Amino acid sequence: MSDLNKIPVTVITGFLGAGKTTLIRHLMQNPQGKRLAVVVNEFGTAGVDGEILKSCADENCPAENIMELANGCICCTVADDFIPTIEQLMDLPEKPDHIVIETSGLALPKPLLKAFDWPAIRSRITVDGVVALADAEAVAKGQFATDLEAVQAQREADEGIDHETPLSELFKDQISCADIILLSKADLAGEDGLDKARSMIEAEAPRKLPILSMSEGVIDPRVILGLEAAAEDDLDARPSHHEHHHHHDDDHDHDHSHDDFDTIVVEMGEVSDPQLLQDAIVKLARERNILRVKGYVAVEGKPMRMLVQAVGERLRAQYDQPWGAQARKTVLVVIAEHDNIDAEAIRAELGA
Repeated sequence: MSDLNKIPVTVITGFLGAGKTTLIRHLMQNPQGKRLAVVVNEFGTAGVDGEILKSCADENCPAENIMELANGCICCTVADDFIPTIEQLMDLPEKPDHIVIETSGLALPKPLLKAFDWPAIRSRITVDGVVALADAEAVAKGQFATDLEAVQAQREADEGIDHETPLSELFKDQISCADIILLSKADLAGEDGLDKARSMIEAEAPRKLPILSMSEGVIDPRVILGLEAAAEDDLDARPSHHEHHHHHDDDHDHDHSHDDFDTIVVEMGEVSDPQLLQDAIVKLARERNILRVKGYVAVEGKPMRMLVQAVGERLRAQYDQPWGAQARKTVLVVIAEHDNIDAEAIRAELGA
């Protein structure tokens, strides 16, 4: 990988008890061939999450790739704690391919996203997506965490938090920052609970967000981590039809609807109007429930290639590096639930 490639960072937010650690453990066990690094931001607790995750360390995510920020809010300690931690990860002899940050259940995600604008790291990482977890059962009951008292106690113990922010506002903030929402503990909530939780989140969300349900932290990592489509080296080896995934036949994998994600690779030549293409991608999210689009665009007359990343309707595009000797072509990977993938229609809308 050239140094021009930024390391993608996924931020995982959600209240205490929403299942963030369980989800990260699942990602660590299914790393899709990536070297992961994990940063855990905990308030005043005895580093429980960090310990749990360190016990799962393996060659995909060795123990030195698991960092803890134990002294409170990332946003307040950005200069002296957060940035050095990220720099330390990026300076490891084997650089991680992807960094996952688990924020404390009480942190407001906005200031963290601003932290990524720090000059020291801005050129080296890209925010791949913000994933918010919510306990489906708790949301359906109108509580935003199953154990409200524990959350309240944790808040009082931490000086760094603005105690005026009621939990409901925090919940709104986490949702408005998110690119994708995962409703955890779907098995406990049942269909009715899930429907109710979905409509409550839709009412809070500033735009249409993908809302997926999961149980036991099990979800296809390709949905929430950067699609490894950016592996331009092996594009030719990639079949453009549906890629099959290996099902993990765990007893609790009964949420079959989400085992069922499909990917298509759309290849085309140079694009004369990148804005039209970006609009088409956003439209796919809105009208066809496409979850992720990621890839490179060859823009006519531009020596740099354009890197495009979309999670739901939120799209980021940047010119990231010169094409050099690479063939100038546009390659986009599209991922959605199986039933929403209509390859012909998607190709047509993207102008392929």
